[in-house]
Amino acid sequence: MELAEGKQKFIEAWGKLGSEWGINRTMAQVHALLLISPVAMTTEEIMEALSISRGNANMTLRDLIGWGLIEKQHKAGERKEYFYAEKDTWAIARQVAQERKKRELDPVIKILNELTSVKGDEKDPEYKTFKTSVTNINKLAKNVNKTLDTMLKAEENWFWSSIFKIFK
Repeated sequence: MELAEGKQKFIEAWGKLGSEWGINRTMAQVHALLLISPVAMTTEEIMEALSISRGNANMTLRDLIGWGLIEKQHKAGERKEYFYAEKDTWAIARQVAQERKKRELDPVIKILNELTSVKGDEKDPEYKTFKTSVTNINKLAKNVNKTLDTMLKAEENWFWSSIFKIFK
């Protein structure tokens, strides 16, 4: 397989993987393109490489910056903006986990904490089932949250050695 074909396959695969992260396909493909680019790219270069519109490119780049996956760079004497992606896969994984936690897990935990204070008759089976379910889900969500916090603070080697110890 030649480099051009390999790059295209990687961009397509990363696009499919992106949907698993909660990122749309184009957003993941732009990220993939910037990941494998040794230099920062302009909006025009990204548009041409992926055959996407300016509006789609601008919106996607803004979203990737919002996720903390790419950064905007300026070159002295040029008006164009350049975009660069972090190449460290551990940093990328931590950033995606942090964003998903902020966007998905934190709001759920907030609601579950509110729901644990629901009042009712302890003898009512409906109330007991509700209270037990909410309490158990809240406990699970808080454990997931602690695990994610540990991952976000951890160095890669320590994290993986700790995970492997669990499965031994």
